[in-house]
Parts: sequence; structure tokens; C-alpha cells
Amino acid sequence: MKKDVLHTIRENTAHFSKGQKRIAAYILSDYDKAAFMTASRLGKLVGVSESTVVRFAAMLGYDGYPAMQRALQELVRSKLTSIQRIQTSNDRLFSSDVVSSVLQMDMEKIRIAIEEVDRTAFAAVVDKLMAAKHIYILGVRSSSFLAGYLHFYLHLIFDNVTLVTSNSAGDILESILRIAPGDVLVGISFPRYSQSTVKGVQFAHDRGAEVIAITDSPMSPLYSLASSALLARSDMISFVDSLVAPFSLLNAIIVSAGHRKDADIAQIFNRLEGIWDEYGVFGYSDES
Repeated sequence: MKKDVLHTIRENTAHFSKGQKRIAAYILSDYDKAAFMTASRLGKLVGVSESTVVRFAAMLGYDGYPAMQRALQELVRSKLTSIQRIQTSNDRLFSSDVVSSVLQMDMEKIRIAIEEVDRTAFAAVVDKLMAAKHIYILGVRSSSFLAGYLHFYLHLIFDNVTLVTSNSAGDILESILRIAPGDVLVGISFPRYSQSTVKGVQFAHDRGAEVIAITDSPMSPLYSLASSALLARSDMISFVDSLVAPFSLLNAIIVSAGHRKDADIAQIFNRLEGIWDEYGVFGYSDES
């Protein structure tokens, strides 16, 4: 698994200048605060120039300070408790209009996903779903809503889809007991990563099934277990997980798979429309 930024800093401490050592010391002790500081603010706090902070990030192998900052933010999201998340995000949220702040943050995550989603990996994911003997979908806690959403549509497209609904690691393993080569497990998890999901994904991987990971980072524990992974950033908004980018990514998967089975989808919905009309599922009844 990819080394996190703190590990990289510790490995390179001996090569730092005096000013860089001050930056390193602050980040190692208060990375949750440093993650949301500008290069200028961090430099002033530790007594070095902004350019020294930028060079520090470059020395660690990042393209620039924003890249190092994003790495710190990924670490923060995976490590902080709910109380720490609230404290960290309050300044960002309540220093201005909350509605604008939250919507802008969500829009930014979708913009980043448009730029960063690997199109080759995306095509491979759809290919694996099309070829699967059986598709299992696993996500717990807040990711259970993503899993349920994906299942709702995929079960209209395919007749071999199972939603794993338990949050218990033991129950999850029982639900996917028969998973085997030729099957696909879609594992969905975002910080703080659920160990129940990780164990289910590990089990599917060990049994020779194809694992598709829907997660946020190469540092995710699902990433190294997956044969295909799609990354979309979540964000922490106070104690709430912002999952708009992952939802949009799932929409893209559903639409692409549906397009590949266009004729079947038309027949399915034609049949459904007849059933809905027959049983009055939609619309208003004449009864008061």
C-alpha cells in the first residue's frame, strides 16, 4: 500500500534543512490542523517563508503544496474521530454562508472526479459487471446507501445481483459464502473505512472472485485488494460524509451498463410499465 505523507516525512527527516525540520515537526504533531492551512499560513506559523514550504512539499515528491495538502487531508479523513471532524470543519463551514459552503464543497468534489476518474479502469469495471456470473454489492454504514442505490438499478439490468445488507463481519461472510471465480464483488467504503467491509472484500479476493473497489484513495484498504478500482473523493462536512461524487460515479456505471444492454432494458421497462398500470402503482386513485 502507498505510504502516507507522515511516513514519508519521517523517512526523509535526516535530509531536511533547519527550516524544513520545523515544518516537519509541526506537521507530525498537528497534521489535522496543517491539512487545512495555506502554504503562507503554515510558513508564518513555524517561522519560514512560503517558498520554503513549497520546496518542502516538492522534496517529498509532490507536484506542489496543494498535492501535499490533499494527501494530509486524506489522512485526516481516515484518522479523525467524529468529534475531531466537527472541530476541524467548523471554521470552514461557519465562517460564511453554510448553504454556499456545503454546496461549493460538493461541486468541487464532482469537478475533481471528472478530471481524475480513470476511464480505462471505468471501462474495465463495466466489462467485469457484464461478464459476471453473480454480482455481490457490499457497503456498510453511510456507504450502505451507495450500495443500496447501485443494487436498485443493477438488479433491473441483471438477474444475478445480491445486496449484502448486514453490518456484521460474520453475517457478511455468510452472505458471500458461495462467492467464487467468475463472480464479482463491488466493495464500497470511504473514511473511516469499515473493517466489516474490508474483511468481506478480503474474503472475496481470497476466494478468487473479481473485486471492484469504489473508494476514495490508493491509501484505502480496499484498493490493494481490488482487481479494478474507481476513486471518487468523499469529504467530511462536520460529522456528515459528503458522498455526491461517489453517487455520480455510480450513476455513470449504471448508465454505461444499461447502454450495453439497451434492448433488454427496453423490454424490462416496457413490462414494468404494464405492471405499474395494472396495479395502480403510480398516479392518483379515484378513491377518496
